[in-house]
Amino acid sequence: MSVNRSALPTTLYTAEQCRVLDRTAIERCGIPGFRLMQRAGQAVWAVISQRWPELRRITIVCGAGNNGGDGLVVAGLAWQAGVEVQLVVVGERYAERLRAEALEAWQWLSGFGVKAETWHPGVEFSGELVVDSLLGIGLSGPVRGEIANVIGQINRCAVPVLSVDIPSGLCADTGAVLGSAVQADLTLTFIALKQGLLTHEGVDFVGELLFDGLLLPDEVFEDVPVSAFRTDSEDLRELLPERPRSAHKGRYGHLLIIGGDLGMGGAPLMAAQAALRSGAGLVTLATREEHRLAAITRAPEVMCHGVEDADDIELLVARADAIVVGPGLGQQVWGRALFQAAIESGKPLLLDADALNLLAQDDSVGVGSDWVLTPHPGEAARLLETDVRDIQANRFEQVRELQNRYGGTVVLKGAGTLSCDGDVIHLCSDGNPGMATAGMGDVLSGVIGALLAQGLAPLDAARIGVLVHARAADICARHYGARGLLATDLVNTLPLAMNE
Repeated sequence: MSVNRSALPTTLYTAEQCRVLDRTAIERCGIPGFRLMQRAGQAVWAVISQRWPELRRITIVCGAGNNGGDGLVVAGLAWQAGVEVQLVVVGERYAERLRAEALEAWQWLSGFGVKAETWHPGVEFSGELVVDSLLGIGLSGPVRGEIANVIGQINRCAVPVLSVDIPSGLCADTGAVLGSAVQADLTLTFIALKQGLLTHEGVDFVGELLFDGLLLPDEVFEDVPVSAFRTDSEDLRELLPERPRSAHKGRYGHLLIIGGDLGMGGAPLMAAQAALRSGAGLVTLATREEHRLAAITRAPEVMCHGVEDADDIELLVARADAIVVGPGLGQQVWGRALFQAAIESGKPLLLDADALNLLAQDDSVGVGSDWVLTPHPGEAARLLETDVRDIQANRFEQVRELQNRYGGTVVLKGAGTLSCDGDVIHLCSDGNPGMATAGMGDVLSGVIGALLAQGLAPLDAARIGVLVHARAADICARHYGARGLLATDLVNTLPLAMNE
């Protein structure tokens, strides 16, 4: 049996790339397609046996493609193990519609005592577990009609649901729900990690995500390009090695944070606190004079300056190794003047919040080479003069478009945050729903800004900053729960995430 389950890979692929990998394994490595299907079915059954060892009845819902073929193998293995199998196939003349490996799976299963019943609205699922083996990664259009009805019945089940490779109805490339999709409790995906499982709506439908490589040799992957990479602990350790005992603050950068127009003083202060907790040697805050006393009371480690116009930050800019501009900046005369001063500084720069809104309004700014832009979908829509729905429909495509138009490194925030420098995309699979609250973006700006000030390249600062920020939020959620999480809760947890 293929029991090759492992931690999620760091390489992500599109559906088409997965199909190429599958063909390569069959044609170049000589692995029969039905053998791969058997390995997939065996991997699913291994998970079921481990998670539900007392299982007596199982319902397996199969479509007519290769994903359905995987389910047919699971049905045979369950029957061999003495489990009562309810095999529900979708569509009239099911066996006549099967092709290639799925047909082989049907013929193999016919040697056992498993009886198939064709789905109709009166069918009741009798299993203690439902296996979704309905639709695979080849889905391109909206789910309609009978298939949508089957998905609806699966989602109404009061028992756990395991999806084979991908929840039926989910786009493997974008994570979008194509009409309707199975709400899985667990998804076991094979061969390569599909990028849509980790972003947009995908994160709400996969449940627990497991991976099995089906024992494919490394040569299968040699000539197939990777779509994106998943940032993990190894990247963190490589880019943030242990500090020497002789370290001093001058070695770890001086970050200038600009923002906080009247009534918005908290945003840049959260960024400043996060920057210090992320290892910056020195942090200066340039904000309204009215906010200075509150800032030094809350964070005496931050060097806070009240500024009235761009002239007041000239020396502060000269001393800084990197600049964050935007948190609480506003779009009035004060904010616009400071925004322009930051743009003209020539320093590594992070633009967030109102700095992004000002950038969207000003065609004269041009393209940056070493700046980092950190838009959420709404800000991204303004930067690309579109709407949020278009941004979310294909986040991978849109982060590339943002980078192509504005240069530098772009961080498209959201579930499965993406960082792109034009050459490569990195995805963060950490994080939780508690991060959907005010101030989280300000904290992230401080983290990334601190890493820029410490000398990391923009893309590395972005992807590591996103990871640390998400893991700090996960630590908080484990202690307090996700609901009610505050951005400031993350500040003291950042060192735990960074020094893992």
